Amino acid sequence: MSSPSLRERIWLLVDWLHGFRYVRFGLVGASGTVVNLAVLYVAHEYLFRAIEPVGSKPYFSLALAIAVATVNNFTWNRLWTWSDRQHATAVEDGQRLRKRSLLAQLGQYATASWLGILLQYALTLWLTHLGLHYLIANVTAIVIASVSNFIANDRWTFRHARKP
Repeated sequence: MSSPSLRERIWLLVDWLHGFRYVRFGLVGASGTVVNLAVLYVAHEYLFRAIEPVGSKPYFSLALAIAVATVNNFTWNRLWTWSDRQHATAVEDGQRLRKRSLLAQLGQYATASWLGILLQYALTLWLTHLGLHYLIANVTAIVIASVSNFIANDRWTFRHARKP
């Protein structure tokens, strides 16, 4: 068996280093899952109890939980997962570069995450319809949706800045 070429070693190193970002993304996602589940539980069991009785589908509670978890995840991904790309939030404006506002980047993060959010929402409701407990259904859906969220945000929201 021959040893890998220099090019193969470089690509292995790049893949290995890239894995750390996904681990950070996963840890942020885990914190978002805790936030999501806490908000979902409190909202379904207490806040929206009059309009979502126990045993019913958590429509409003789930929407609130996803929104709060999205803001949590954006904040930590910006500060930690993609902290090396914060300057990549600049966009071309004629000859000069200007930074996008934090709110604009949050909007882009949310847009990039919508596929995952819609997937999570639909899967959670579908799995609860099949009889799975709503919290277990939500965790399952979050895991499945996380892959699309990472790819979209790595390639779009927190992409490398283009050099002028």
